[in-house]
Amino acid sequence: MKSDEVRQLPVEEIQARLEDAFEELENLRFQNSTHQLDNPLRIREVRKDIARYKTILREYEKGIREPQS
Repeated sequence: MKSDEVRQLPVEEIQARLEDAFEELENLRFQNSTHQLDNPLRIREVRKDIARYKTILREYEKGIREPQS
């Protein structure tokens, strides 16, 4: 999901997606350690998604951008 698409979401939805991404990353790391992971690049994608969500939430917190209603 691109940054512009994430900015269209309400703050609660972004926080929920952030929690889901952390859970998915944990599961992917577990699968990777047991050599069951089919697509190891998915770990990188999820980490980037987490960074994107955290950055946008921080922008709202600092007042750099206003959240969408």
